[in-house]
Amino acid sequence: MSMGRRQFLKHGALAAAASGTVAAPALAQSAPEVKWRLTSSFPKSLDTIFGAAQIFAKYVAEATDNKFQIQTFAAGEIVPGQQALDAITSGSVECAQTPTYFYVGKDATLGFGTGIPFGLNQRHQQSWWSFGGGGEIVNESLKKFNAYAIPMGNSGTQMGGWFRKEINTLDDLKGLKFRIGGMGGQVLQRLGVVAQQIPPGDIYPSLERGTIDAAEFVGPYDDEKLGLSKIAKYYYYPGWWEGSAMMHLVINLDQWNKLPKHYQAVITQAAAASNEWMLGKYDNVNAPALRRLVGAGAVLKPFPVPVLEACYKAANEYYAEVAGQNPLFKKALDSMVAYRGDQLPWWQIAEYSFDTFMLSQRNKG
Repeated sequence: MSMGRRQFLKHGALAAAASGTVAAPALAQSAPEVKWRLTSSFPKSLDTIFGAAQIFAKYVAEATDNKFQIQTFAAGEIVPGQQALDAITSGSVECAQTPTYFYVGKDATLGFGTGIPFGLNQRHQQSWWSFGGGGEIVNESLKKFNAYAIPMGNSGTQMGGWFRKEINTLDDLKGLKFRIGGMGGQVLQRLGVVAQQIPPGDIYPSLERGTIDAAEFVGPYDDEKLGLSKIAKYYYYPGWWEGSAMMHLVINLDQWNKLPKHYQAVITQAAAASNEWMLGKYDNVNAPALRRLVGAGAVLKPFPVPVLEACYKAANEYYAEVAGQNPLFKKALDSMVAYRGDQLPWWQIAEYSFDTFMLSQRNKG
């Protein structure tokens, strides 16, 4: 217990004694018993992602003296991972830990909540969401699904995946059977890739049997658990389709509106703390995992610049088509592109120049 809390309780007790009464604290009087269920889109084996949901529930319970309890369930325990939003809409659960880009089939605008190909990095995504209007736009889309989203985690920029053969030219993408979903898959299909959606547990056997030629997942720490380097040794970067991968606490809107304001504040702050926890843990575990993977034979390869440029062009063509049919998507796209344009020059001056210099010194030994 902190010194401030001890003093607060001490003074409160003295005041009660002086008045001759012992009153229940005001907070306790206004703190109803609330029990929620949270369904995650991820398995327990992904201890950093699923761990963020568990940390969130722990923070909420501790901040409310266990008056507000949220029970966490892994993907498949209540509903499959990509049906979390449906469970929120129907009210079968109160909240979910899920990335909004899982639901681009319902509204492509939801891709912006997590991050679109060649979109924003983690810092810019968080800033756009909070200060650039991004959160309001994504939640405008979610409202029709009776849902409300709060950021609750981020992986940072992800890796580009595991490939059986090298990618040297655009021709190497043609006919490539690649485990990738969402907008990244839509963009790559325009370049001849055969995009496939495969659950995490099926990626290894699919690569082993040759059902697919390549697969992307998250980053070194999570990828290492799948053992993909034993089958596809070329490990490409960066994962341009996920320059940021923001996770969300998605809440049934009716349940959110029923909460007392101070419970809403607890949820918002607990989600923010979990957001920081997840990103910090990924930074901590990815670096040693990458060293282990390379030590075990993984071959790190950057995507060739001409391939990246072709993918960038295809992505923008795809966005233009979707924007022509979806006004809210266009609103999000215009907002994000303008925000990115404002932020990148400052990033180049500050963060990028500092990191580049420090890398040059490290590389000198």
